[in-house]
Amino acid sequence: MTYWAIVPIKPLRRSKSRLSGVLSDEERAELSRKMLVHTLNTLNGVQEIEHTLVVSRDTQALSIARQHGARTVAERGSPKLNRALVRATIVAQGYGVSGVLVLPADLPLITVEDIQMLVAKAKDPPVVVIAPDRRRSGTNALLASPPGLIDYDFGPDSFEHHVHRAKEAGARVEICEISSLGLDLDLPEDLEVLQAGLKSNLIVQEGEG
Repeated sequence: MTYWAIVPIKPLRRSKSRLSGVLSDEERAELSRKMLVHTLNTLNGVQEIEHTLVVSRDTQALSIARQHGARTVAERGSPKLNRALVRATIVAQGYGVSGVLVLPADLPLITVEDIQMLVAKAKDPPVVVIAPDRRRSGTNALLASPPGLIDYDFGPDSFEHHVHRAKEAGARVEICEISSLGLDLDLPEDLEVLQAGLKSNLIVQEGEG
């Protein structure tokens, strides 16, 4: 079985606005760049992921993605996230993949082993594998097999919404709760959690992968 990963990313210089009270514009852009590189390097190490597709309207982010072996889809204007993910999924469906993994580029602790554990839960489709955030509110990773099985509903309370959509579609629901997958960097308190004891993978070799 083959899978594609879809990585949506906002313009680097405009991302993580909720961290503006603790990080400058330049620091937030550099943080986003490092997390994107880390995400791409991690996916490159997962044998089950055939291709990674980065979706963004930021030319710098798309250039970084290509430098790390990813395919890219350039968005125009200010598209909604869920609509952009649908377009990317349609691209993947055209290649006959078994499933699509949506993985935001703001998970500093993810590892190859985390993604492999998530993919391992996707056997015997139809299935939707969901990794919630540490508050069990948002969705930090979502794998649908076959691709397009459910409508994307990223936004407030997306974890609950995705579980509901999967059940409505008659799919098996697998919840993948891993602490490293649960930590996304959105709020100052998330940075505090990261700095307080969780081992960060943000410092990576630029040529890794």
